[in-house]
Amino acid sequence: MSITVRDVKTYLTAPGRCDLLVVKVETSEPGLYGLGCATFTQRILAVKTAIDEYLRPLMIGRDVDNIEDTWQVLYGSSYWRNGPVLNNAISGIDEALWDIKGKIAGLPVYSLLGGKCRPGARIFAGAHAATIEEMGDEVEKILSTGQQYIRLFLGKFGQSEVSESEKPAGALPGHYFSPKKYIRDMTDMFAYLRQRFGDDPEFMIDVHERLSPTETIQLAHALEPYHPYFLEDSLSPENIDWFENLRAATSIPLAMGELFNNVNEFKSLIANRRIDFIRCHISQLGGLTPARKLAAFCEYFGVRTIWHGPGDLTPVGMAAQLHLDLATPQLRVPGAHGLERPHLRHVPRRAHHAGPLHDAQRQARLRRGL
Repeated sequence: MSITVRDVKTYLTAPGRCDLLVVKVETSEPGLYGLGCATFTQRILAVKTAIDEYLRPLMIGRDVDNIEDTWQVLYGSSYWRNGPVLNNAISGIDEALWDIKGKIAGLPVYSLLGGKCRPGARIFAGAHAATIEEMGDEVEKILSTGQQYIRLFLGKFGQSEVSESEKPAGALPGHYFSPKKYIRDMTDMFAYLRQRFGDDPEFMIDVHERLSPTETIQLAHALEPYHPYFLEDSLSPENIDWFENLRAATSIPLAMGELFNNVNEFKSLIANRRIDFIRCHISQLGGLTPARKLAAFCEYFGVRTIWHGPGDLTPVGMAAQLHLDLATPQLRVPGAHGLERPHLRHVPRRAHHAGPLHDAQRQARLRRGL
């Protein structure tokens, strides 16, 4: 007798004022349920409504075993598709179904995905500082824990604001981002850190699409002597054709994909080998089902996976990401600051910094699915 979906519930939480959404899929088997991440922080209520009002009625009575078919039904049910609201809504249900499948099988989800390719996954830390000297002190603290991969945020989330004295005459009150200052600050920061810590630590920055294509090339040229581990989201999705020029202009590894929803957004970048790392948000794609397909596609073109996963991801989503990381052959460093968070509560950012995340440390948890 098949096990079917009895109900789908959504739970909102906001640790550290970050809106998160967890989905619970209850089954016809007493006590058997699954959890999934459906977090789209900027439109969290829209995702909740999509699940409660539109996807939940489609799920009641469906066989929990048929994950692929269920994903396709949910994906095509609204006809217009591939947006962040619908994809995140689908993700919550999809990850919950994988959780259920692991519990029924009595196996960790990574085993259902083909088994482990490594005993553990290394994560990178995020260093935040207001000045270059303070950044050096933050990096030193992180390196002392054994961590070697660090993403750098200088200023307010990596921005370079113009000081009051630098603002043009007659400028309106507010914050002003200066591309020239940003390029100068990033270059000075890398030079300082390499002089202080040498070549071994792996440093990376996230541009957050703030620069124009030509400014991005200027930044890449300035940073090449300091060999960043990668340059992330240096161009916006609207400028992805410029990656052909950027790839030809620099040897710095390029990472992209945080804002991608549609397969057509990253297909040409991967197939033409214009990026080195994919940084897609698993729930933004629609869950584990499409993410594992993307990982397989990347493998054929030598593009590695570093899934996006900072604070706007539930522990459920982090666990799903870890299972995929363990089963992905071309993984380098998963982008997950918060895998150490034990449950849905706010933990200071520095508590997220960790060294190798070894499967042996969580073997009991992994055996129970997600």
